[in-house]
Parts: sequence; C-alpha cells; structure tokens
Amino acid sequence: DSSFEDRYDGYLTLVEYVQDFLNHLTDQPACFETEIEQFAETLNAWVTSGEDLQGLVELIYQQATSVPNFSYMGARLCNYLSHHLTISPQSGNFRQLLLQRCRAEYENRDEATRADETTQKEFHAFVLFLAELYLNLEIKGTKGQVMRAEILQEGLRELLNALLSNPVDSNLICAVKLLKLTGSVLEDAWKEKGKSDMEDIIQRIENVVLDANCSRDVKHMLLKLVELRSSNWGRVHGSSAHTEATPENDPNYFMNEPTFYTSEGVPFTAADPDYQEKYQELLEREDFFPEYEENGTYLPGPGDPYFDDIDDEMDPEIEEAYEKFCLESEHTKK
Repeated sequence: DSSFEDRYDGYLTLVEYVQDFLNHLTDQPACFETEIEQFAETLNAWVTSGEDLQGLVELIYQQATSVPNFSYMGARLCNYLSHHLTISPQSGNFRQLLLQRCRAEYENRDEATRADETTQKEFHAFVLFLAELYLNLEIKGTKGQVMRAEILQEGLRELLNALLSNPVDSNLICAVKLLKLTGSVLEDAWKEKGKSDMEDIIQRIENVVLDANCSRDVKHMLLKLVELRSSNWGRVHGSSAHTEATPENDPNYFMNEPTFYTSEGVPFTAADPDYQEKYQELLEREDFFPEYEENGTYLPGPGDPYFDDIDDEMDPEIEEAYEKFCLESEHTKK
C-alpha cells in the first residue's frame, strides 16, 4: 500500500485533500507520526491566503467536534500545524484563527447548555475538544519555555460554570468527562497561582448531588468524581509531572480510560496497541452501545420490566455512598 501522502497530487482542491487526510487519520491514527510532516509541507505549498487558512481551520474543527474519538487527534494535529505552518496573513495565523473559531462557540455557552438536544450535543463535543486543545496545544514563552494556553484554562473554568449552572444529566456528564480529562492539570495550574478554583467547582458539584433533579446514575458519577479528586486524581505519590507523563513512566496514565470487552470476553483498554481499532469496531457493532455500559453491563431500556421495577430503588452500593455523603455534608454544615 502506498502511503496517503504519495497520492496527494491527484486532488483537485485543498478542501478535498485536507478532508481525505482527516478521514485517513481517523481510520489509521498511527499514521500521524509518519505522515504529518509531509502533510504540513504540502499545506505550506497550497495554503496561500487567509481564506485558505480559515477553511483549513474549519475543516479540522468540524472533524474534531463531529467524529467520535477524533478530538484528541484533532488537538495534536492543531498543535503540530500551529508550529509548522508558515503562512501568517493579516487575519491571523493558524493558532489565532483556531482560537477565534473556538471563541465563537464559547460565547454561546449559556444558551447552548439550555438548548435542544442536538445543539447541546454539539456544544459538549466542542467542550471536550477544547479540553484536548488545552492539554495538547503548546505555546512557546518569551524565554523559549513550553507552556499551555492560559486563555484556554480560563475558558474551561467558565465552561464548567455554564454546565453546572444548568444541571441536567447531559451537561453534568459532559462536566464529569471534562474534569476526568483535565482536572489534575487544571488544579495544578490553579494551585501554582494560589487559586482555589477547584475547591469551588467541587463544592458546586456537591451541591448538585444534594439539590439537583438529575438521575441517580449521574449523581453516582458525580460522587465518584469527588472521590477521584480527593485521591489527588488517582495519581500515586511521586508519579511523573503531567507534562512528562507517558504510558511508560506513569502508572496512572491509562487509569481513567474505559475498559471494553471483545466478543470473546477479553478485556482491553487504551493501553492495548489495537485499542483504537477495537474500540471503533465495538462502537459500530453495538451502534454506540445503546444498552451497554463501558464495562459491558446490560442497561435495560424504558419499557423493560426490570427497568420499571427498579425505577424507585437505588442500587445498595449507590444508596450507601449517597447516604454517607449526605451525612458528611450535614456534619460539615453543623
């Protein structure tokens, strides 16, 4: 098989070329390392105007927010291009245009958390892409040091506020995903500045658990998140700093990744070299797990007799955790 890059001469338009490469990366993420350099070189020859650059940003943004599991790869791609694309028109360079595009979604955050299901879903995809950008977009400081984009740190804080201000299940699930992804890094950054933002967020989450009308499952998810944070986000003492963490040197690298099971019942996680491929296969086979949790447990749907029977009962483990939490909260208030 010839590599994707050997075939780019046959493309009629920049849009067609870029979209094909994005689809190629989605199907074969391992090709990123071997083909990204050639991709950037081709773009440097082809992207000659601010309009071209704007179109490129939009294509990557759409892929990263509409294709399942592409947000991480999209963020890595954005980081690489922000350092290797040479064009810098008056309208802004690649990174500036990317942040402008994200800002347009960010400005609508309060409306989006209260909008219809489709709009909410698009907004949640944007939130998780922004989280990946925060983790992956490297900015060089004045002394040559590599830093994270501070503006994204503040943006994520405000997005969490917006999600928690309308505590329906879908918004809360998005907030949990966002914090599982970035919580440790955000808290470290805030602590360095002497800020207690994470304390405030956790307090809000505890209030949601006590007061909001969200489902039992989501309350349990929120309690688990509070528990994760109280264990320093699951990091073992002395594990690598987040900037250097890799699967090889940090025992917690894959700790928050879901475990899936193949049709033969063999468990696999993100640590598995074939994870991406198997994960995609499972998604397609189960039609995005309509009735299965990540660990393979069957979740009955509405109308299922079992589902109807348990409607007013809590799982004993959830009930115990919830009661313990309520008692502790009462004790704290006194």
